[in-house]
Amino acid sequence: MKVAIVCYPTHGGSGVVASELAIGLADKGHEIHIVSYAQPFRLRSFHQNIFVHEVGVSSYPLFKYPPYALGLATKMVELVEECDLELIHAHYAIPHAASAYLAKQILESRRIKTITTLHGTDITLVGADHSFHRVIKFTIEKSDGVTAVSEYLKQRTIDEFGIRHEIRVIYNFVDTKRSAPDHADCTRKTYAPKGEKILMHASNFRPVKRVGDVVRIFAKVQEKMPAKLILIGDGPERIFIQQLVKELKLGDHVYFLGEQDYLEPLFFCADLFLLPSEQESFGLTALEAMACGVPVICAETGGLPEVITHGETGFLYPIGEIKKMAESAVGLLSDPKKHELFRSQARRRASECFNADQIIPQYEAFYEEILKSG
Repeated sequence: MKVAIVCYPTHGGSGVVASELAIGLADKGHEIHIVSYAQPFRLRSFHQNIFVHEVGVSSYPLFKYPPYALGLATKMVELVEECDLELIHAHYAIPHAASAYLAKQILESRRIKTITTLHGTDITLVGADHSFHRVIKFTIEKSDGVTAVSEYLKQRTIDEFGIRHEIRVIYNFVDTKRSAPDHADCTRKTYAPKGEKILMHASNFRPVKRVGDVVRIFAKVQEKMPAKLILIGDGPERIFIQQLVKELKLGDHVYFLGEQDYLEPLFFCADLFLLPSEQESFGLTALEAMACGVPVICAETGGLPEVITHGETGFLYPIGEIKKMAESAVGLLSDPKKHELFRSQARRRASECFNADQIIPQYEAFYEEILKSG
């Protein structure tokens, strides 16, 4: 198949999944064309079946903001005509699905199918903005196929937008070969030279991620045992979090590592991953941690209960339950036998339920199904 995958190039989950899907499909011999405003960070290595097309948008004095959605639609039209593409797969509703619909209308004389994958904030955050509501509903219903990354997100989309179009749930995935224990390149002594326990969090540091809760949980754990906290990512809350660390006198125990392209080398250093978010439509970082054998303590929200098994691969608690999360962290980290059991169960669940070798064929089959439809 010849497929265009339209995505954001950033470190968010939608860009990661789209890039990993592109690699998986290309490995199977499909011709994949990535369309974005920059090269996605996971696609910096050459692959003979992957072609990256950056969308250029001219700036005119008449426009207050560059019309990216129109430039994106134009680029898709050009690629379909030049490369004889069969399908456009838009990751994230706005503006990708809308631009894909416009491209399809321009290409009315050619048969081209469109698929939209909903990742989360395109429904729960952007979709909650009334100014986008009708556009999102329209583009979802006009897509030839629609997928969501969790049952939670599927139902949320139906409830919020009254969608009657079928939505297929295809979970996010991990390359378990990359997260195999024998590929570990752990630098644990760099962060915990005295054998301290290592807790970890990775996100885009927005309020919805509740990174302040991460720091407060860690403070309670640190009171009970020697521990270090590694914070991965960047965003608008970073200055606030740095100040909170200073106020709690944790500066010598917390590392800010900024954005990282690949998390596996760091996950192999971790004893526990914290994700107390207010909202997670799936929780890709939690899955990536589990694949590396790291138990997860998180909020019981969104799609996380579909990923984490409470009492087996980690713990789920109501949003803001800092005390219970800290108590579970201390209990698990204080019991080597139990911790090792959680590690193996986390790795097994990631491998058995969210393996790229299982999930990518689901996308492949869905592509074929949509291409054969009338």
